[in-house]
Amino acid sequence: MDYQFKPRWWAVLLTAIFILIFTRLGFWQLSRANEKELRHERIEQYTREAVVALPSTPIKLEDFQYRQVEVKGRFIEDHAIYLDNKIYQGVAGYEILAPLKIANSSLHVLVNRGWIASSNDRTQLPVIFYPQGEVKVTGIVTSPTIRTMQLSEEKTAGKLWINLDFDLYQKTTGLALQPILLLQQDNQIDDGLIRQWVRPDSGASKNIGYAVQWFLLAVTTCIIFLVLNVKRNSSKK
Repeated sequence: MDYQFKPRWWAVLLTAIFILIFTRLGFWQLSRANEKELRHERIEQYTREAVVALPSTPIKLEDFQYRQVEVKGRFIEDHAIYLDNKIYQGVAGYEILAPLKIANSSLHVLVNRGWIASSNDRTQLPVIFYPQGEVKVTGIVTSPTIRTMQLSEEKTAGKLWINLDFDLYQKTTGLALQPILLLQQDNQIDDGLIRQWVRPDSGASKNIGYAVQWFLLAVTTCIIFLVLNVKRNSSKK
């Protein structure tokens, strides 16, 4: 039994385009997975390294991201904010962010001091203890971009913020800030705040899964093209 393969030119072109697109998307997802693995390895490496002092001069986020640093300074309670809708072990609460005036510097660093549960009366924010005078804070440097779902355009309501808009915070407070957010780790300050930061996994497995899907789409496209264009010869005897 004879078969013939005579696809139309436009079918060949469209198939090639789709296969190319799906393949490129697959390799892009693999590159994203590799980037996340490298970032995760860097985080693991920094956790084993000694704590370094945060400079009192301007820094770049990428030079210190995920590093453990320590800094001396004084908390400015007046510019503290409450990030709303933060969940810890199924309980709703707030993350408390407060600027620390770096000792012997005009710069400040924004510190995520930890989590506290909200009360039944949502109109009353919990009172937070702030140590007086100079303190030493140890923490992990992260990006100052914190995003959660926002149902309205309103970002702030006094001290209560839905998301941290770093540029807006600088503009509102007028403070000169290092371009980082410091996740406070030490518990030397007895303030009742919970600082059990979750160390995220690399997330690379998700990208690998997406890559497999794109490659399967490329293979499926090729199979469909062959099935539709390989036809049996009809001959009369």
